[in-house]
Amino acid sequence: MSARHLISLDDLTDAELYALVERGAAFAAGRTEAGGPQARPLDGRITGVYFRATSTRTRTAFSVGALRLGGQIISYGAGDLQLNTGETSEDTGRVFSRMLDVLVARTAGETAELRGWAAQHRMSVVNAMSAQEHPTQGLTDLTTFLGRFGRIEGLRVLYVGEGNNTAAALALGLTRYRGTTLELRTPPGYGLDPDVRRRALAHARAAGSVLTEHHHMADLPGDFDAVYTTRWQTTGTSKPDADWRERFVPFQVTDALWKTSPRAVFLHDLPAHRGEEVTAEVLDGPHSIAFQQAENKAHSAMAVLEWCAASLPVPAHGDREFRAA
Repeated sequence: MSARHLISLDDLTDAELYALVERGAAFAAGRTEAGGPQARPLDGRITGVYFRATSTRTRTAFSVGALRLGGQIISYGAGDLQLNTGETSEDTGRVFSRMLDVLVARTAGETAELRGWAAQHRMSVVNAMSAQEHPTQGLTDLTTFLGRFGRIEGLRVLYVGEGNNTAAALALGLTRYRGTTLELRTPPGYGLDPDVRRRALAHARAAGSVLTEHHHMADLPGDFDAVYTTRWQTTGTSKPDADWRERFVPFQVTDALWKTSPRAVFLHDLPAHRGEEVTAEVLDGPHSIAFQQAENKAHSAMAVLEWCAASLPVPAHGDREFRAA
């Protein structure tokens, strides 16, 4: 068997995507035996958790998830590896693959580095956020939709803010569900990456879903099921223009958006800056499910780790004892 990797949501077949989302929702509902997998699939396995950029939810989610599934973890911070003394990324990945079973990595850099680490068959690699995409956030968002609405097909979602790595994952995931609508309102110059848009539109055509993007907040349709935003200053990135905030101000999420979508829920990948991308009244108000969404990161992480573990050879008893030492 060959180790499974999750570098982009586009690495998943439709069946795999749907199964991971359903499994995350099952974990969220406490159904740990849904679908029949063993309760401790990481028993005897080691998960490396390497975060080169700051993280609260994703790092905690994968650490908790690995432990709950019976595994053990080794955590690495930005200054812990010999990458800082000149070792190549390729050599680091080769060493990781000979000692770890799963590597969960947030680089906030180019996705190509993660693909380099995934160019082997011994260790699963999970993208916990790169500059181009945040696939595990996308799985969390879909899991949250499924748990809230009991379905994803046919949902209408409004995304307001930068077309960043979170928006990329949302676009690449939601468009694969039949009949969905994703309306993106992004500041001029801060829209979806053209390649992401192209791929998401291809998914939309295949699934009979709709993806639109505009760079203003005028003529906004209503009747959305969910309104989603992210922080304006994405982790690990900076804006090229000094006056970027002026472009973002019209895209703040306020109570006014609920006048035409009174039943919509509010999502935010967190951390949030109240008074910037969203008002406190929205984030802390009755429509917000942002903190349930944050909790679902752990459930989605467990689904991903379980999926990875199913592709790895069963560890021998002696090897398990050695690894636990």
